[in-house]
Order: sequence, then structure tokens, then C-alpha cells
Amino acid sequence: MAFKRLVRVSEGGQTFYGDLISSNGSNYTVKKLLGTSFEALRETETVVQTNKLLCPIERSPLVICIGLNYRTHAEEAKLAIPKYPAVFTKPADALAGPFDTVYTHPDTRELLDYEGELVIVIGKDAKNVSEADALDYVLGFTAGNDVSARNFQLPEVSGGQFCYAKSFDGFAPIGHTLTAPSELSNPLAVRLTTKVNGVIKQDSNTNDLIFNVGQIISHLSRGTTLRKGTVIMTGTPAGVGYFRKEFLKDGDVVEVEIEGVGMVRNTISFSEG
Repeated sequence: MAFKRLVRVSEGGQTFYGDLISSNGSNYTVKKLLGTSFEALRETETVVQTNKLLCPIERSPLVICIGLNYRTHAEEAKLAIPKYPAVFTKPADALAGPFDTVYTHPDTRELLDYEGELVIVIGKDAKNVSEADALDYVLGFTAGNDVSARNFQLPEVSGGQFCYAKSFDGFAPIGHTLTAPSELSNPLAVRLTTKVNGVIKQDSNTNDLIFNVGQIISHLSRGTTLRKGTVIMTGTPAGVGYFRKEFLKDGDVVEVEIEGVGMVRNTISFSEG
């Protein structure tokens, strides 16, 4: 791969991909790359300074989410460990950048919630992939927030289907970097934290995942083509707002960080943008 930590930059009226060299607060030193994330990226010698990072991929055909995939989350929900991954989807327009404002429709604001998650981006079309070969199809790992309008997830409203409650525009911010698999020695041994206004709400580790990366990709690709650019949100640990009886309010800042992988920091806005 031409990158270790892929970022997408907006600088000087141009948008391009780069390899993150270093960062200092909100300033980033990036080596410019030529090409697109799903084709052969090529290195250059151009180094730029920027404070504007976009969603690390330009687009996605689909965002696939795994529900109830941390043992601690199953325990807080008082639900049995599932035999197979619980799968639902978000549309492509749910994808958002790591520092974008999340604008909300008035009907989503009553029980608005966060879910910090490890995110996988598929780098090439995948079908009938074995668990052993799964990492060969991963472009990279990143952090994400599965924003959820819980009022549309309640059983009497949803019919047990999670998709609608989580599918609003901008409800899947990811970033800030897309970390190459070679840079993450073990995706099942990284700390995940979620903060709201600087206060930790979720503090876990991916070693608590019920279904690991290989199992998820193998399951999702069974008889089904996962197109390159598919985003997979792997589930959230305990500590979500629903079980705390704490929901997001206008102006709240939600920060999800995965150690050595990426970070998103998004302000919640009770306007429609």
C-alpha cells in the first residue's frame, strides 16, 4: 500500500488523498498522494500542512452495521449472545466526515444516541471470503459513530428493524484516518472510548467483540458481493446513552477514538443544516 494512515484533504481549493505524517492538535502534516483510495495510489514528494480533513473515503456504496457485537453491550441490554451477527444497513448518504457537524431532523431529536465503533473499509470486491483471507480485502480501519434516533428504534415503532433509526443523512461519521492493516498489529486489542462534551461514556477494548473482523467479513460475503468502498461498522460496547438515560442535546460534542486507528469529533446540531 502507498499509505500507512490515509487521509482526505481539502486545501487550496483542491481535494486530494494523503498519507498522514504527523499531527499537532488540529494541524496535520500530510504527504500528498495521487489517485483514488480504491485504485493504485501513488506517492509524491509533496508535503502539505492542513487543518481540514474530510471523510477518508469519497463515497461508499453501502454502510453495513453489526448490532449487539460486544459482550458488555449484550449484558447491559440483557440480551443473549447471538449465534450469527445481527446485520442492518445505512444508506450511502449517512456517511460523514470526522469533524462534520451532524445535523438532525426534528423528528430524530427526542432520544438521540451515540455508538462508538471500530470501522472496516473494504478495498476490493469480496464474495465468499474465508475468515483466513478476510484481511486481504480490507483497505483500512477507522473510527466511527453509529448515530441513532432511538425513538425510531423502539419495538412498537420499528417492528424490530434498526435500519430506519440509523439511516438519516450524516449519521455515520468516520475518520479521521484510514489506518492500513499493516499498521494495526491486532485489531482485536485496541482501546475504544466515546466522550460526550469531554466526559467518557464508553471505555472498552475490541477484545470484547463477539464476532471478529474475519468472521464478520466472511459472514457478510457469503453469497453476497461486498463492493469496494463498503463501510462496515462492527458494533458498539456498553455505555450507550439509551441505558444511561442520557441523550444527546443541541451543541453536544461526541468524540470517538480508537487507539492507534482514528478519531471523530462531531458537534450535534438541532437544525437541518
